[in-house]
Amino acid sequence: MSTTTVRLDDEDEALLDMLAPEYGGRSSAIRHALRNLAADRKRQDALRSFLAEWDAEDGPIEQEEIAAMAERYGMAETLGP
Repeated sequence: MSTTTVRLDDEDEALLDMLAPEYGGRSSAIRHALRNLAADRKRQDALRSFLAEWDAEDGPIEQEEIAAMAERYGMAETLGP
């Protein structure tokens, strides 16, 4: 297992202190957050891949359809251009 140093501002420190008891300590909370961030990225990548495949097979998707799918699958805030 390795050690990584992270510089946190006061707001991030407060967030970590808030989460640490729920996740069994500061390190565990950071590991949990890292795993969640990676899972979010994988979902974003899968959605982008799906949309590209759809576009290639069936033509362009309307922006309203993209927004509806992103909202449905909890990606509305993270789906970028």
